Formats: sequence, structure tokens, C-alpha cells
Amino acid sequence: MKPYSTDLRERAVARVLSGETVRSVADTYSVGVSSVVRWSQRHRSRGNSAPDKMGRGHSHMLDSERIWLLDRIAHEPDVTLRQLMAELLERGVQVCYGTVWNFVHREDLSFKKKRSS
Repeated sequence: MKPYSTDLRERAVARVLSGETVRSVADTYSVGVSSVVRWSQRHRSRGNSAPDKMGRGHSHMLDSERIWLLDRIAHEPDVTLRQLMAELLERGVQVCYGTVWNFVHREDLSFKKKRSS
């Protein structure tokens, strides 16, 4: 879901500031009353009604263990993700399989094993 455009927000706030009711502005632009209220409050407190950044960013759970993991994989390239999970748990970091998988792929450490004939 994307935020409403800044243009729409500014037009709605301008109408509220000119004295129109929040409900009539919401009806005019087919948006929720609570949205117009929030945009107006934002405009009063910040000076604009622009939306906040969406999403959590790129914080990764294993960033604090990155050096250890890279060293561990370098010393034993055949270590399994399940083994890494168990060793991380011993270090006090509880993660799921997918978290370790994502780390390995993000670091470009994944490879296909040769199939035995």
C-alpha cells in the first residue's frame, strides 16, 4: 500500500486551513476523515504533510555476527546452515533457518554442490 500523494495532502490541508470542515474535505477527495486530521496535525507540527518513510530499512539480525560467520564459513566451507544455526544459538543468537540462508545469499557465499554420478 502506497501513501497518498503529497499534492493531495497539501490540497486537503489547504482547504482545512481555509476554514472548510475536515469531513467535507475528506468527502471531496474520497479519503478517510482520520487521514485529513492526521495530515492537518502533521502540517501544524512539522510545517508539511509529507508522508513518513515506509518500511523498516535494512537492519539485519546477523550484522553483529558477520565477522564470526564469514570466518566460520571460510574455515569450513561445507558447514550447513543448520550447524550455523546451532553454533549461533551457543553464542546467544537465536535465529531461524531463513535468517541464516538470507545472510549467506546476501554475502554471495552460496554455491551449488556437484551432483555425484
